[in-house]
Amino acid sequence: MKLVKPWLQILIVGIILFIASEQALRITGNPNFFPTVILLGSFVVPIAFVAYFYEHVRHREISLPLLTTCFLVGGVLGLIAAGFLEYETLTGLGILGLFGVGLIEESAKLTFPVIMYIGWRYRHEADGLLFGIAAGMGFAALETMGYGLVSFIQSRGDIGVLQQVLLMRGFLSPAGHAAWTGFVCAVLWREREKKGHVTINFAVLGAFILAVVLHALWDIINSLGGQTIAQFIIVIVGNIVIAGISLTLVIRRYREAKKALAK
Repeated sequence: MKLVKPWLQILIVGIILFIASEQALRITGNPNFFPTVILLGSFVVPIAFVAYFYEHVRHREISLPLLTTCFLVGGVLGLIAAGFLEYETLTGLGILGLFGVGLIEESAKLTFPVIMYIGWRYRHEADGLLFGIAAGMGFAALETMGYGLVSFIQSRGDIGVLQQVLLMRGFLSPAGHAAWTGFVCAVLWREREKKGHVTINFAVLGAFILAVVLHALWDIINSLGGQTIAQFIIVIVGNIVIAGISLTLVIRRYREAKKALAK
């Protein structure tokens, strides 16, 4: 009998621990459980998702400490950039502001992967895909922690609201930041493999613009809220469509990268 894959072990154990800690917080009301709940709720799915790709497309030279660094640095740099973005000012500009948010965040998440790209040591498309997914998931996990904390405070300690935010953002994270950054980095590495040198061409720029547009559309749709049935339906359908497109893009690059490694 085959052993359960490490990524699946992480996911199953993480979910069990999250449920246990969430129930402990709900039953006892002890605020000491709050950091554990928000940490598990924010990081279990992102870590499991990165672990899956690490198992399936990892080049032998990419170490776990390096990937962990990418996860943390990519996430922190993205949050810092978003913090300096003056979100209120940009959102005051309407749709243009949300496109600005997408542009800044997608650029910030690329910082660490681009350093690896320029270094030239990691040359396969699979390497770029892995670095991109790690950086995107690091950003998603840290961002979820922030949203979870804010929702808990604004709801005056409503554990149900916290749980909803953590579960929704956690399970949607692979279809958002990870897919967008992973896709862009995979294309970036693929084009360098083709040309034999550092290349920023129309394919790379097109992939980046597509990621920014998908990010902005995601934000625009979710900014509609769900006050009416029509708005609720638009949000749900819009999220499904964008998630489907985003996952399709990154899965396609995953298959191509895996095929290239097998040659």
